[in-house]
Amino acid sequence: MDLPVLVIAFLVILLGAELFTNGIEWFGHKLGLAEGAVGSVLAAVGTALPETMIPIIAILFASGAQSTEVGVGAILGAPFMLATLAMFVTGIAVLWAARGRPTGDTMRVDTGVLAHDMRYFAIAYGLAIGAAFLPVEPVWLKWIVAALLIGIYAWYVKGHFDEDAAEGDPDLAALRFHRLDRGGHQADPSVPRLRVVNVQVIVALGLIIIGAFFFVDAVDHLAVQFGVDGVLLALVIAPIATELPEKFNSIIWVRAGKDTLAMGNITGAMVFQSTIPTVIALVFASSAWVAEEGSYVAFVSAGIAFLSSAFIFIPMARRGVLHGKNLLVGGVFYVAYLGLVIGVVSGVLGGGSASH
Repeated sequence: MDLPVLVIAFLVILLGAELFTNGIEWFGHKLGLAEGAVGSVLAAVGTALPETMIPIIAILFASGAQSTEVGVGAILGAPFMLATLAMFVTGIAVLWAARGRPTGDTMRVDTGVLAHDMRYFAIAYGLAIGAAFLPVEPVWLKWIVAALLIGIYAWYVKGHFDEDAAEGDPDLAALRFHRLDRGGHQADPSVPRLRVVNVQVIVALGLIIIGAFFFVDAVDHLAVQFGVDGVLLALVIAPIATELPEKFNSIIWVRAGKDTLAMGNITGAMVFQSTIPTVIALVFASSAWVAEEGSYVAFVSAGIAFLSSAFIFIPMARRGVLHGKNLLVGGVFYVAYLGLVIGVVSGVLGGGSASH
């Protein structure tokens, strides 16, 4: 039964992502928000919910001996997956669509928005990883870092919401739920009411979360059946499943030619994942947020996330342009980390355990 559940869950996530991208664009339009705020804040936070729930549940509610380690591993895995595999998938989508785009694989992005996101990511994630090298006691040292991260994310959100929105969006597709609102559709066939937009966004998020939950559960069961190592599952396979919403959203927006939304959905999620979930770990599992023997492999993923981001976005900042092929470097870093994890799990490479 696991394979059918996997397929159905995949389709549910895909449906949720399609409804979400459509609904969140309308939500931003109704509130007069800029693309940066819609993609980097609203869409990023919404689609980050599935992977964010894993560490929150593991750290705050689970009672197992390794629950906090699972939570910390999930927190570290999210920015890594976004900076590597999500970038790679988006790059493939751009190259696939390049033949039908007037700009080819040159992405029509607001490089200022992406540079803004990556500056905040570098600062926030740098602080978060630096906290892993602080002593376990006194614990308030890590609480100070947690407070700084909350402040950084609040200031980041404020910056996006202060941006001026463009006048209208000629490419805004009809709201999928608009026809279900008979009164509103009769009153104005083209512009939906905000309440219907809200319903569609909430339904879409529900589908994404439910689909991700069953997808990860099915992956877990299949991995056990095929004898996949638990560490490999926790560090590599499960995070792929929980990052599906961001990947789907970005592919949908690339196909629609809305590259700033596509990329902002990923870069904004990177900023969110490097701050809010990390705060949970620093406050409620401070003794587990430590770079030490046994957790080095997990923390190496943070270094790879920085490297992949640097290879993609430093050239973009210098040239003022981003090409789809540049995003493919994320796949190289992902494969390199996959090789490292497999090497440690199999015992080919020496060192501590790959737990966390």
